[in-house]
Amino acid sequence: MIANPQFSNKQDIQGLIEAFVHNHGEDALSRSVTPAQWEALANYMQPFTLAQSQVLIMQGSQDRTLYFVESGSLSVHYEDAADRIRLAIVGAGSVLGEGGFFSHMPRNATVQAATECRMWSITPMRFAELSQRVPSAALALAMALGAIVCKRMQDRRRRVAVT
Repeated sequence: MIANPQFSNKQDIQGLIEAFVHNHGEDALSRSVTPAQWEALANYMQPFTLAQSQVLIMQGSQDRTLYFVESGSLSVHYEDAADRIRLAIVGAGSVLGEGGFFSHMPRNATVQAATECRMWSITPMRFAELSQRVPSAALALAMALGAIVCKRMQDRRRRVAVT
């Protein structure tokens, strides 16, 4: 029998759920992920704090981790040879890293904390475990993430912000 590794995140996930409920932005994570599915997701995600000015995602990196913002705000910017261009400010109830998570391609932009942030992460390996053990939660999350990618891709300026 395969053990189901558990993190002690069940009580902590309520803040993230509230952040998603209160985010009414155009690229907010769909409400199709139910509280019960978030509870299941908590067992596969890792909470952490990001200090102000700390870099979460570096443009060009190969990391495929997916990030969820519980509190705080982050700046998404693109750097070319001539300049640094801010693409977006992302706040509580948002997701980051969806582009690399799905595409296996290098990150398109750098993401840096504008304020101290409470974050959650899930790696592709943990997502694969989730999809085997709680497929309904994995499917709901994947569909919600797909909707975010589509919404961000419709805005020409924010296309690069699909990190």
